Formats: sequence, C-alpha cells, structure tokens
Amino acid sequence: MKNKEQRVGIFIDVQNLYHSAKNLYKARVNFKELVKSLTGGRKLIRAIAYVVKAEGVATEGEPASHGPATGEAAFFDALKNAGIELRMKDIQIYPGGAKKADWDVGMAVDAIRMSSFLDVVVLVTGDGDFLPLVDYLKWGAGRVVEVAAFSRTTKTEMKSQGDEFIAIEEIPKALLRK
Repeated sequence: MKNKEQRVGIFIDVQNLYHSAKNLYKARVNFKELVKSLTGGRKLIRAIAYVVKAEGVATEGEPASHGPATGEAAFFDALKNAGIELRMKDIQIYPGGAKKADWDVGMAVDAIRMSSFLDVVVLVTGDGDFLPLVDYLKWGAGRVVEVAAFSRTTKTEMKSQGDEFIAIEEIPKALLRK
C-alpha cells in the first residue's frame, strides 16, 4: 500500500533496461518519466543509476575521445539532468577480448546500506541474480520491495518475490519509440 509519507530509494540496472528496451521494443527508456512514475507521489530520497562506461567515453571535465563515446556521454548527462545519481565504472576487457561490465554487487550493497533510511526499495531490474537481495530487504530489513522491469525479460521469481511488480512497458511515457 503506497502512501505519500513513504521514503523511496530507486536503484536502476541501466544495462539491463537499455538492452531490453532496445531489443524488445526498439525504443529507449525515458528515465525521467520512469523515476517519476516509480516514486508515485512518495518522497524520493535517492535515485541511482548503475552504468558502465565504454572505452573513451567522456564524462564531466574530460575531453571526449574518438568513436561513439559522445552518444554515451550525452546519455549519462540526460540521466543526471533527470535528477538521477550516476555510479559509473569502466568496462573491463580481458586478454582474448572478453568484456565484463557488472554492477550487481555494487547495486546490492548500496540498496542494503541505504535501506536503513528507506521505507521502500525499488529495484529496476529483471535480473534473477537480485533474488537474494529482494529476500534480504523484505525479511531481513523489513522493507517494502518493488521490482520494476520489462515483463518479457524478467525472471519469474523476481515478479513474485517482491511486494509489487511494475511492468515498465505499461507505464505511460516510459518508452521513447525511435
């Protein structure tokens, strides 16, 4: 049950959303509308987006290097302009060319750390790796946990284990069609 006095923290798995929106709907996520909808008139304490910076991407105060980085930098700026804090890390490239870009542990630690001053934790991801986090936040920390993601790419247990599942594709204005 939502009430306007609830303190809300929103934790956004950007890679998960970006690829789902692109592949399923040939669209982009309107993060400003998404955060507004997920907050739902309650008190937004923090909204944090976890992003991976590709090689050569410019951020504030850094010159842009060659390549497709400028589009990514503009995307990061748009997130900031929507009032979303960014947690950034560089993509890891291993010998042999394998790439790894994973914020799961960082996002989980932040949600646990901040849960003491939140009533509601909104996890914006369909990734089943977050099931232990949902369980801990609900039963260990006594928080309301809402999961927001795209229905078709969300692990079934993520839909059922949270207190509420919010299908992003059903939020008006959350998707920007190309």
